[in-house]
Amino acid sequence: MELKLIPIKNPDALNFILGQTHFIKTVDDVHEALVAAVPGIRFGLAFCEASGPRLVRLTGTDPQLIELARDNALALGAGHAFILFLGNAYPINVLRVLRDVPEIVGFFCASANAVQAVVVESEQGRGILGVIDGQPPLGIETEADVSARRSFLQKIGYRVG
Repeated sequence: MELKLIPIKNPDALNFILGQTHFIKTVDDVHEALVAAVPGIRFGLAFCEASGPRLVRLTGTDPQLIELARDNALALGAGHAFILFLGNAYPINVLRVLRDVPEIVGFFCASANAVQAVVVESEQGRGILGVIDGQPPLGIETEADVSARRSFLQKIGYRVG
């Protein structure tokens, strides 16, 4: 068994979701869920099939995002993993509908940070153990930081407090 760190290539710091699913129908169900949830959504999805022809299955509404998802899925090479890049939406806009997709087992992260996937490889194949998402904290939030966070959330349309 060998541990590997696979960086998620994300040159434009786009939001993406990395998760695990269990069925070939995932690409179709995720596509339908996303276009119903966010009109005009731009996204690219790649899913690593774990048996049968073991293809990387693709869908999306934006060719560049599909290509980015494809390239990352190939680099990960982990069965039943999926990666979804978002162009004009945020994970908070789609995670609820993705949780309702019956094939999705779980999520490793939803981020725009620099991310490394911790992958284990054995004679059978590869699996994602977890992720390293961003960098460690530099300190503890102060009252001024709380105020700045709440102001920012209100500015972008979230009701706080």
